[in-house]
Amino acid sequence: MRVLTYNIRALRDDRSAVIRVITACRPDLVCLQEVSRFLGWRSRRAALAADTGLLLATGGRIGGLAVLYAPRVQVIATEHYELTRIPGLHRRALSVVVAEADARRLVVGCTHLDLVPEARRKHAEEIVTLLTEAGDAYGGKVVLAGDFNEGPDGAAWRRIAELYPDTCPAAGPTFPSHNPSRRIDTVFADPALPIRSAGIPPEPDPADLPAATDHLPVLTELA
Repeated sequence: MRVLTYNIRALRDDRSAVIRVITACRPDLVCLQEVSRFLGWRSRRAALAADTGLLLATGGRIGGLAVLYAPRVQVIATEHYELTRIPGLHRRALSVVVAEADARRLVVGCTHLDLVPEARRKHAEEIVTLLTEAGDAYGGKVVLAGDFNEGPDGAAWRRIAELYPDTCPAAGPTFPSHNPSRRIDTVFADPALPIRSAGIPPEPDPADLPAATDHLPVLTELA
């Protein structure tokens, strides 16, 4: 199962490059952040899914999230949770897809944490609780992908990693894409899940990466 996380900056850059990057990664599940949230947001998400050869599983307007999936994947259930509102800050959310492929079941979360450290800590705690409950309820191993707006030394990142380790600790920086200096995007996963490979995928054309958006994609292949 190939899980891709990608902040696409509301497709404000080169939409065609975004499509080429996603397609080149051959993902089974794509966790997107900063997806269209305003006029025509539903049709724009559906069009992006169609143009990448994928299907749209879930993602609410609040939070700017979407999860796409390959036709070979069976989606069992979807959830979209709005996280606690913090006055003066953007609303944050967690989208969850329960998916099966090759007789394996995963509970995959997609999120985008805040720029404010205290908000990140609070929402990370909520996310860990929601995903653990969903994993128990659906009988699947948990995966969490997203833009966390902090690196491995951050309190929110460390809290998530206590239960669901970072799958690509040796990966390079992911932001900004034209001259990466910070690793703020990753995929966390249940420690029982074997990792075949993880990190910034080599498949996309290097010229497409800075053209597509200001984040680099991160791809984890679960064996």
